[in-house]
Amino acid sequence: MPAFFLPRAEDPDQAERLYEALAEFAACEPAPRGERIASLTFDADGARWTAAVGEELRGTRTTRQMRRGELLEHTVELTSTTRVLAVYPGRPCTVVTDAAPITGAASEWANPFTAEPGDVVLFDQ
Repeated sequence: MPAFFLPRAEDPDQAERLYEALAEFAACEPAPRGERIASLTFDADGARWTAAVGEELRGTRTTRQMRRGELLEHTVELTSTTRVLAVYPGRPCTVVTDAAPITGAASEWANPFTAEPGDVVLFDQ
């Protein structure tokens, strides 16, 4: 489990303030230490995505097709230039990114967006 951090925060105090500010932006509650999410996997549009704090969104899409009685699988790696700033727990979880309106960056993802979590990795306390 990684130690708690947020991109663009220069020290732990600034990370705490930014975490609270991003929660307010996303209209959700900041999680207490020990419940903060470092990364999660989720399904969207037929793909399995990973949202990890400080990293760009990435995913995989696997298709299956029968050909001559044999099942063939084809997996495609998916990427997005959208960087994850924070993930807030809940059902669904809330993911805040560096896309508009936080920056002028365009994204195929809403900001914030919600996702039903699959695997979840928490930050260290």
